[in-house]
This record gives sequence, C-alpha cells and structure tokens, in this order.
Amino acid sequence: MSDQRDPAPYDALLLLSFGGPEGPDDVVPFLENVTRGRGIPKERLKEVGQHYFLFGGVSPINEQNRALLDALRKDFAEHGLDLPVHWGNRNWAPYLTDTLREMVVQGHRRIAVLATSAYASYSGCRQYRENLADALATLEAEGLELPRVDKLRHYFNHPGFVRPMMEGVLESLADLPDEVRAGARLAFTTHSIPMSAADASGTAEEHGEGGAYVRQHLDVARLIADAVREETGVEHPWELVYQSRSGAPHIPWLEPDICEHLEELHAAGAPAVVMVPIGFVSDHMEVLYDLDTEATAKAAELGLPVRRASTVGADPRFAAAVRDLVLERAATERGVRAERCALGSLGPSHDLCPVGCCPARAPKPAAAGADSPYA
Repeated sequence: MSDQRDPAPYDALLLLSFGGPEGPDDVVPFLENVTRGRGIPKERLKEVGQHYFLFGGVSPINEQNRALLDALRKDFAEHGLDLPVHWGNRNWAPYLTDTLREMVVQGHRRIAVLATSAYASYSGCRQYRENLADALATLEAEGLELPRVDKLRHYFNHPGFVRPMMEGVLESLADLPDEVRAGARLAFTTHSIPMSAADASGTAEEHGEGGAYVRQHLDVARLIADAVREETGVEHPWELVYQSRSGAPHIPWLEPDICEHLEELHAAGAPAVVMVPIGFVSDHMEVLYDLDTEATAKAAELGLPVRRASTVGADPRFAAAVRDLVLERAATERGVRAERCALGSLGPSHDLCPVGCCPARAPKPAAAGADSPYA
C-alpha cells in the first residue's frame, strides 16, 4: 500500500487552467491576454466581452478551479498522498509563470501538471505545453534553477471523468416530462475548433479527418450513450455537435453548431434534447452562456424541451482520478509497472507527447513532450 501512495519522483502537482476575469474591469484585459498577437481591436473585444458582462464580468472558472483544488487536497489527504497542489493560469491571475516561480522558490524540483482540458488538440494540449516552456524560459532568464515538469496524460476516457457525466445524463433525462423522456435525443457538445486543427490533432497516425480530437469525443459519447441504454433500457439517438466557435467566417470549423442542431432536431420531430458538454471539465463561461443561455433560449423559441447535463467539476470521483493519474505516472517514472485505467476502445493515452503531436500553427518550443528543450 505504501508504494501505491508514493508520488516520488514528484514533489508537487500543478493545476494548469485557462483563467478568467473576476470583475468588469478585468474583462477586456483578460481578452487582450487571450487574443494577444492577433491584432483584434479593443472595441471588438468589448463586444465579445458582453458574454462576461451578462454575469457581472466574472467568469466562473476561477471559483471552479478553487473548488477543484479543495477537492484534490481533500482526496490526497484522505488517501495518505503527501503532495502539495498549486494552481496557475494561462490568461489570468494566478498566472502560470508566477505560480511556477513560487514553486521553485519553495524548493519544488519535479512537478506533475494537470491541464483542465481532457482531449488532444493544439489549444487543449500543446498550447499548454508552450505556456510551460515560456514560463520555464522566463525562470531561466531570472537565474532560477529549473524544475522538471511532466504533463499528465489525457484523461478523456478515465472512469473518474466519464462516470460522473453518465450520471449527469441520467439525472437530466429523469428531469424531463414523462411524455417526452423516452424519445429524447442526446446532443454531446464540445468546443468547435478549425477543421485543420482537428485533422492535425493527436499523433501522426491519428491525423486525418477530425484527428484524435473528434475520435476521442466520439468514443466518450458512445460510452455514455451505451451506459444510458443499459441503465434505462431505452436507446436514445445521439450526435456529437459543437459550440463556442470564435473564428473568421471563411475558415472551416467543426460543425454542426448546437443551435443549428436544435433547429434540425425540432424540424425532424424530436420531442426533447439533453445537451451533454463532454468537452468541458467544469461549468465555465462557454457552458453557462453558449448552452445555458444561448442554446436554451433557442430551444425555448422552438418550443423544444431541453436539459443540460452537468460537467465533472469538483466531483470526488474526478479528484480520485487525478490522484490515480499522478500515482500511475509516478510509478512509471520509477520504472514500476502501473495499471492505466481507461474505458472505451481507444485505451489510455501516451504519457509523453511525441514529436509532431498536435503541431503548432508556427513552430514554438513546448515543454513536457518528446520535443521539449527542457529535459
């Protein structure tokens, strides 16, 4: 048992997330951070920021990360795992570089990293690795001793991530009126990304139409739909659809959009829909606005009953899954064989992103991969 609780060689866990504004004055500076280098005028950013202003200029993601931090620390303590947990963001305070600097000053030298993105893609994996490389370069320029950082594998098909979502769908179905429940459709949603980015996601052998990004989401959607059928005895038709598109109109992005999909389902006579945000770890702004506000308003306009299933958030089973991922990777780093939990047909993801995995739009150093400049 002692070996199963041994996090060595790791001396800390870093929760790495996107970040979000915590007040109206933060919204435009936050969006400037997100879009830096793209030349987007401030007036356009103010328009985009209306989603945040509808909620008082506060993104829920930071509070949700605090809840996840609490859940992780509680789970680690209850299971005898002596591993401090820190938190840093890509685009807002606490910033990644500041957190990593504090960790180095405190003496941490081998850090496991959990990104709040479960799937393979440039924005969901490699960009976080680029952020880590940027932070390490800054610390190196400051003359600090650099830590070794290892990003934990993708967890899209880990039982602790999938099973809470299964229960969320069952709860949403149960909340529908009796007369429409059996015929309800399931709409599994995730963030739309450019088709070129989807096609290049994952390792080279997975490149092709939709790449690993689409394959992984389809596998999770199928797992949940099958579990719902086994639990209820009802076959609910399902589709993978997309939300939160933000790119230029002339660039092809993954489709269909959730609102267009609701229109199509209504026209086809679907009696009800459960929206299942499998692409998101928590109920952050894109879930609250794009699904709970925009898509729900579209459904009301159509007279189509809808429910939105919950995300994983700070569910204790997800916290336990993170503990599992840390211990699994720690054992592997020590040369000990470890069980690698995964549901579905794709199996557990790789520990170390290979060269060419989710390639960048422009070549840029990325840490915690086979092509990392930091050993």
